[in-house]
Amino acid sequence: MNPLLDFASLPRFSEVLPEHVNPAIEQLIADARTAVSVVEKAESITWQTVVEPLQDATERLGRAWGAVAHLNAVISSPALRDAHNTALPKVTQFFTELGLNRALFERYKALSEDAASLSDEQRALLAHELKDFRLSGIELEGQARERFAAIQEELAETQSKFEDNVLDATNAWTHDVPVADLAGVPADVVATAQAKAKEAGLADGVARLTLQGPCYLPVMQYAESAALRELMYRAYATRASDEGEVRFDNGAAIAKIMALRAEEAKLLGFQNYAEVSLVPKMANSPQQVLDFIRDIARRARPFAERDLAELRAFAAAELGIANLASPDVAFASEKLRQQRFAFSDEEVRQYFPEDRVLAGLFRVVESIYSVRIVEGKASAWHPDVRFFEVLDGSGSRIGEFYFDLYARDSKRGGAWADSARDRRVRNGQLQTPVAYMTCNFPAPVGDKPALFTHDDVITLFHEFGHGLHLLLTEVGTLGISGFGHVEWDAVELPSQFMENYCWEWDVLSHMTQHVETCEPLPRALFDKMLAAKNFQAGLGTLRQMEFALFDMRLHADNIGADRAALLKLLGEVRAEVAVMQPPAYNRMPWSFGHIFGGGYAAGYYSYKWAEVLSADAYSRFEEEGVLSPVAGNAFRKEVLGRGGSRDAMTNFVAFRGRSPTVDALLRHNGMVSPQ
Repeated sequence: MNPLLDFASLPRFSEVLPEHVNPAIEQLIADARTAVSVVEKAESITWQTVVEPLQDATERLGRAWGAVAHLNAVISSPALRDAHNTALPKVTQFFTELGLNRALFERYKALSEDAASLSDEQRALLAHELKDFRLSGIELEGQARERFAAIQEELAETQSKFEDNVLDATNAWTHDVPVADLAGVPADVVATAQAKAKEAGLADGVARLTLQGPCYLPVMQYAESAALRELMYRAYATRASDEGEVRFDNGAAIAKIMALRAEEAKLLGFQNYAEVSLVPKMANSPQQVLDFIRDIARRARPFAERDLAELRAFAAAELGIANLASPDVAFASEKLRQQRFAFSDEEVRQYFPEDRVLAGLFRVVESIYSVRIVEGKASAWHPDVRFFEVLDGSGSRIGEFYFDLYARDSKRGGAWADSARDRRVRNGQLQTPVAYMTCNFPAPVGDKPALFTHDDVITLFHEFGHGLHLLLTEVGTLGISGFGHVEWDAVELPSQFMENYCWEWDVLSHMTQHVETCEPLPRALFDKMLAAKNFQAGLGTLRQMEFALFDMRLHADNIGADRAALLKLLGEVRAEVAVMQPPAYNRMPWSFGHIFGGGYAAGYYSYKWAEVLSADAYSRFEEEGVLSPVAGNAFRKEVLGRGGSRDAMTNFVAFRGRSPTVDALLRHNGMVSPQ
């Protein structure tokens, strides 16, 4: 009884073992190939004879493989990684074959021409699928066709290797120090580091530091020791690079990924991979994206220069740091923020215990979308995972989701949301969606609950926005429900939209409770947080634009991806955009998982473009009431509910009544010059 082959209900995550992976995947691929063969031979070309049988088979494979990939990301082990990496080429090969199947392409094309027999959703899916076929090399012949298929397999394997190297390099690094050397670091961070040292058999009074976020970030922000900050910064900035441990060096992986992408673009008839990447996005050309990035950078630069000048002056006068360097920035910024606004992240964190935060998050969602969220039980991959149901007004289930919120050694860094099962209506039967949302927050220590920084709260709201996109879809057609086939530069709209609620008093006042005194967040402290909201917004924006410009130029200019070429490009980008130059040893690209391991290649700009959309969308709530169910239900209907059934700009205009403008974003970020 292989749990990966059970699709009757929720995934049986707790029962999945590495030895289940390949037998299940091989069987599901074989089943899918049989379904493809039946569709190829179908005499009549209808939705029921072509699309539905193929969707039935590929959905089962997608759900099982999604579970495997998810488990490999959240409870990685050598055995599970081996099983995943053995199955990966098989899955990639199957979907590559599917994209190159001329008989299926012709059937989809013929079906799309019979518009009268199709619903709006069906027409939308077929349009997306035909575009995907063309991007999959369907029109290639002979050797070009074979080479394209090989490229897809090599890319999948190399991108997975890139991610493995970053995770392994992060986990391999530790540094043991006397507790006395951690002056300034929050007590719970020190306690966690001491517990790690004890697990390693070290003496009392010793702490073990790691590069995982819950340790690295507070050390950089609070540690009084400049030498320790430099040590940690260098280790983090050189992960998986030629400046770190050679066995994790991603240099070869990056070079191979970029060469394969350039070759793929050429085979498809594009000038560069950026043009390939933009086909399913809102932007029309790499130049349009570059213009957008440079325009935002130009608007932000005066504010960033002011931010940096203030920080340097403060560091020199108050901290004795005459020459502010990259390892000092987080520390000096936190000290300046404390002086200017008289509070610290650590002080605020005491007011955000996990259960109160979740209750506050759910209150927002329930208020604006007229739903109810209740905790339930389900098979999970780790004891820390929590499970919830989303119900409508009558108590019927809309969807379900998992929260996996704490960092651990076996878990990939960062935060993300994804689908375990998509919404679908088949023969009148509704399949409800299931999502999971993953973060890397500090776990509870001792008898204290998990405490979140305000940045953690923002991250949680962000990922839940993605989750709502999956859960509140009203589309019943696989492939365009949830965020299926939503333009990639619009996928971040629902997530960044949710971040706005983290700055509303009527929201935060209901989701805080001091861990010791049980008092809610004082209004005076909230006002300080609000005053500090746009602290160094200029610097933060330029940092985003630095990443976005590097990504787009890398893929649009066909840059050679050896070490020298990467560093040259990085230097050019920083000279154009950054107001502060990192040290020469900084190897940011070597761990830039978004573009070398994830799906943001030639698409990192999407975060900022989606901020434009989300800020403008939220401005309607500011006009009508931030918890307005009228505005909420309109957003649910026109944006969240639509999935890929129509284009994102049409969704936005239907909700907002006009095209988006950058004004709300600049206002929210405090980057509006006084008149």
